[in-house]
Amino acid sequence: MLENYFPVLMFVLVGVGFGFVPMIAGWLLGPSKPDPEKLSPYECGFEAFEDARMKFDVRYYLIAIIFILFDLEIAFLFPWAAVLGEFAGNESLRFFGFFEMLVFLGILILGYIWVWKKGALDWE
Repeated sequence: MLENYFPVLMFVLVGVGFGFVPMIAGWLLGPSKPDPEKLSPYECGFEAFEDARMKFDVRYYLIAIIFILFDLEIAFLFPWAAVLGEFAGNESLRFFGFFEMLVFLGILILGYIWVWKKGALDWE
């Protein structure tokens, strides 16, 4: 029974190895000559103007979440496009796949219009 889990264990060990071996090799083999200028915080070549923990506007996060949401929804178009040829070859499913995607895109467009009307995409 436990021998069935051996490939999973090897997969985890190889994954951990690929993660940690380069970090340890860089730490051991890389040059380390810290000086005050190298260790100082900077922002685009200048000293930092404010605290690094300053608050961002909520609209930034809102736009980021909306982008991720619409990006994931658009990702559903690729599998649909891959099987559309199979739908077209089947007489009973010929228009089913097409109209299902029209419904999906209609909901997506309605969501986009709603977000636009709410002003979530406006940036001042």
